[in-house]
Amino acid sequence: MTTITRKSMISGEINSMELDVTQAQLDRWQDGELIQDVFPHLSADEREFIKTGITSQEWDSIFGEGA
Repeated sequence: MTTITRKSMISGEINSMELDVTQAQLDRWQDGELIQDVFPHLSADEREFIKTGITSQEWDSIFGEGA
């Protein structure tokens, strides 16, 4: 497990999440591989967090649940 810390693109808040990823996987994604190919085992919400720092709770509070 790796702690990922990101700044939300929406609120500017700093959020952290424990995810089952390696530094090698993060490097592959940062080098341009598609996030869904590098992290197929993560949920869409977890991949969104890696990309944007937006948590599912923040997304729901802004756009409504299920958006």
